[in-house]
Formats: sequence, structure tokens, C-alpha cells
Amino acid sequence: MKIGVSSYSFAKHVQQTGCNYLELCDLAKELGFDGIEFTDLTENEWKKLGVDNPLACATLIREKCAAIGLDVVAYTVGADLFGRDREAEAERLCACVDVAAELGAPVMRHDATFTTPTEYLVGWREVIDMIAPYIRRVAAYAAEKGVRTCTENHGYFMQAPDRVEALIRTVGHKNYGWLCDMGNFLCADADPAEAVKIAAPYTFHVHAKDFLFKDGASGPMPSGFFETNGGNYIRGTAVGHGVVPIVKCVKMLKKAGYDAYLSIEFEGMEENIPALQSGLAFLRAIV
Repeated sequence: MKIGVSSYSFAKHVQQTGCNYLELCDLAKELGFDGIEFTDLTENEWKKLGVDNPLACATLIREKCAAIGLDVVAYTVGADLFGRDREAEAERLCACVDVAAELGAPVMRHDATFTTPTEYLVGWREVIDMIAPYIRRVAAYAAEKGVRTCTENHGYFMQAPDRVEALIRTVGHKNYGWLCDMGNFLCADADPAEAVKIAAPYTFHVHAKDFLFKDGASGPMPSGFFETNGGNYIRGTAVGHGVVPIVKCVKMLKKAGYDAYLSIEFEGMEENIPALQSGLAFLRAIV
């Protein structure tokens, strides 16, 4: 396995320095990462690089990474195929696939939905049936571009391992799989190692993420924490510092034959760069 890092992991550093994505590539290489993934190439990122569209931005990033020997491992974008117009959202995601292809990213993650149904008798199974055809369409388009698509266990509604597995099996396209985020399973109060065991056969890409945990019955929610579906409290931290059984999760992935990237996604309160260095060293010792 190789170790990458998400551009999202540098959020504090970007806020403090105002650096652009090309400078993040240099920093990721300097820190010792094998690859980097990118979140939505927004207008703000285009302007920083002096271009006026995401494809041009992607070209500059691809060329930069090639020049310094850094892999582009994934492109991650938001989506809501239940709460928004599904036809329009599918078309938008196909345009995002074009950006992923221009980046040279072999994988594009898109969300399924963040909207929780309010209609009576519309549950997660019904939602999956409604959105699966549009996800299948995006996966088929991406296959033509040499990009695999996947959905992360992400957000409160489409988060639990049984729901994501059902989504992938309903879509039923060989070009569509799972972005397995080890830490996010805690948001649904699921055991991460057991959840990774479910996710592993479908996994196209992996986020290594860690959380601190507080039992919701222990008192009020501490500063910096957020609440899980089951009323507990978690807070992001450096990989290896929290309660996510990362060693066991990696073992589950290896047993299933996964041998691609582990990509650090850091969202903790610690100092940004030292936290990433610590997480990288922890993962190197495992893999």
C-alpha cells in the first residue's frame, strides 16, 4: 500500500498561508507522501492559479504532480442525488468526471445524498432505489474516461455500512465502488473494524481518519466535538492518536486484497503539519 493525503487535510495550513494547490503538491512531496487527492476544484482555486475553469486548473495540477513525482490518487466532489434535481446532478457529476480525467485521477468519489427524507414511509431503501439509476449512469460515463467512481460512507444519512453496501449492490456497476473512510463509521456508531470488513470487497479507495471519542452519557458535548447518530461525541485528531482501530482496519483491507492508497484525511484541532507528519509515520509503520 502507498500513502497519500487529501488536500482537505491542509485546510488549516491553507487558511493560515493562503497557499494554492500547486504549493500543496510541493508540501505533500516534501513531507514524504506518495500521492495526493483533491477536493472540488472551486472557482477560488482556479483564480489562485490564474485560470478561469476547472479543466485548466486540473491540467496545471496534473503537470505539477508529474514534474515532482507525486501521484494524483483521487478527486472528491460533493453531490446530493436525492435532495436536488437528479437529472441535473447526474449531468454535473459527469462534468466532474471530465475534471478527474484531466487531473489523471484514477478514482472520483461523489456523495450519494446528504438530505434526510421527511416524507412518510420514504426510508433509506426507497432513497437508494430512487438514486441508483443516476449513480449507474455516472459510473458508466466514467468508465469511458478511465475513471472509477465511488461513494464514501459520509454524512449522517448514507453513512452506516449496511446502507452503503446496499447502495453499491443496487447500483450494480463494476465501475462503481466504495471510498472506505475508517473513521467516519463512528459517526453512525458502527464498529470501524467490523464496518471495514463489510466495505473491503467493494473498496476502490481508502481514507485513514481518526477521532477522539466521548460517551454521550458522560456530560455535555466538549468544545470542538460533534454528535454522532447515537448521541455520542467525536472530534477529529491525528491518525494514530484516537480510538479508530487503524491497524485492524488495514488488516481487514489487506485480507480482502486491497493494495492501493491509504489517504490521510485530517480534520483535527492540532497543528496541521505536525499532525500530518505524525499520521504519515504511524501509517508507514503499519504498511
